[in-house]
Amino acid sequence: MYTSGYPNNTPNKSGGHASDDEEEVYGVGRFLWEIVKIGILALVIIIPVRVFFFQPFFVQGASMEPNFHDGEYLIVGEFGYKETGVGFGGTELFRVTSFKELHRGDPVVFRPPGISGQYFIKRVIGLPGETIEIRNSRIIVKNDRAPSGFIVDESAYLLPTVETTGDRVLTLGSDEYFLLGDNRTASRDSRAFGPVPKNRITGKVLLRAWPFDRMNIF
Repeated sequence: MYTSGYPNNTPNKSGGHASDDEEEVYGVGRFLWEIVKIGILALVIIIPVRVFFFQPFFVQGASMEPNFHDGEYLIVGEFGYKETGVGFGGTELFRVTSFKELHRGDPVVFRPPGISGQYFIKRVIGLPGETIEIRNSRIIVKNDRAPSGFIVDESAYLLPTVETTGDRVLTLGSDEYFLLGDNRTASRDSRAFGPVPKNRITGKVLLRAWPFDRMNIF
């Protein structure tokens, strides 16, 4: 039997039937639209995660050795630690304030005071309101719970042979932290640029993702 050449017998807008070429164009158009939708969905998911929750960083330098090495890839948790303003066209729509507390010993990423365009990774040693004293290679902390002071125990991440130089006494403000590098003899930290305000702290290191053989959750 003779066929018309329209195997699916699909009518077109003019009342006739769609050709194979028309069907192919329709299929490509739908495919492109699906790609666009996937892209939009990815942006809707990725942008909030990137702005509010996590941020990747590469370690640069040796100031945190032996615990963090140059070139390692870290994931930093920002949510709850970083104050973030959200807006459009120069107008701030709302602001997410920090509400999580950092603890002594936490590795954090921050923007050092007086140094623009750089991020450092150091460890929290002194908490807001505490008095920090470095004396005879030891770190002594005085606070409301220990007004006479106590020696900071860093055995979880430093060898007992590590010495902290730069004797001083410093009392932190209500929103300030004292941060030190693990490699005490090769670290530019709060001994150099002073206390770090909370609003300059980006977040806490959550994961070392690279290299794989040193992958670790903190």
